[in-house]
Amino acid sequence: MLSLHKTPLALLLLTTLVTFLAYSTVGIAKPLDTIQWLDVIAEGGTALMAGLWLLMTLSSRPRGKVTYLLAAGMGLIMLGAWSDCMDEFYRVGKEQGWDHWLEAIFTLGGMLVLTAGLYFWRHEQLSLNQHLQKRERLFRDHRAFDRLTQLVDANYLRRLIAMEQERHPQVSNCVALLDINSFHVLNRDHGVAEGDRALQAVAHMLLLNLSNQDVLCRYAGDRFAIYMPAITIADAQKKIDHLCTMVAQMHFYAQNQQVQISLRAVCSEALEELDVLLARLEPLDQKAVFSEATETVVRLSPTTVYS
Repeated sequence: MLSLHKTPLALLLLTTLVTFLAYSTVGIAKPLDTIQWLDVIAEGGTALMAGLWLLMTLSSRPRGKVTYLLAAGMGLIMLGAWSDCMDEFYRVGKEQGWDHWLEAIFTLGGMLVLTAGLYFWRHEQLSLNQHLQKRERLFRDHRAFDRLTQLVDANYLRRLIAMEQERHPQVSNCVALLDINSFHVLNRDHGVAEGDRALQAVAHMLLLNLSNQDVLCRYAGDRFAIYMPAITIADAQKKIDHLCTMVAQMHFYAQNQQVQISLRAVCSEALEELDVLLARLEPLDQKAVFSEATETVVRLSPTTVYS
């Protein structure tokens, strides 16, 4: 994204060059044996790190007020440290004193602008938290997000269940697995790209019909997992029934041809270790026989499987 920010980068480079020229033309170069090299390393290193933060910010964000406030704050802090570093190489007469003002204005101004940027960044994060409300819970790990569906993965689900059990061991929580019927047929007949679109469509439909406290994840392939905290198994099964119904009623078109998408699902209380729980959910593939044309929901209680 650095190509989107050529103007601020050019402005920063120009200001850095002008600052260097101001010190080198007005100031008097100090003898090398009088230079405090430890100060040079510290102040120059501060300028280098602030510049690196600036590049990382611009390379990971689009244009906008928050982006430019953060970048401007870091850029001014960089220039303040750069001016302080130049002061180690050049001596400016005390009667001028502009060098001290320059360092103070750059550094203090950078702190103020960066603080304003962080303030608006906080509001931006609150909005993003609402957007991710059904995709994460308790903690955030960007490595856990699936690029296709923008949902967390199975490892995130494992950590989430462990944390919830540790926080509230007596609360009834449920987890469900949902699998798309005959997904391989869709991929075979319409191509992998249309299959990916179908996964995204199902993910969006599930998100629209989940409560804010639920967490949806892409467990593997065409299988999704839903974590439902503070809910009984009976209510969880009703919710899964509703989700399967909504997906079955969804109109999905692959290459201008309407394709019927249906789900099969299992649901259980999340009271055990996740690996044990998932082993008990395997009847989804082993014991259930499903029609490719109709929707079927399989419920798994703590002790009995029904189909």
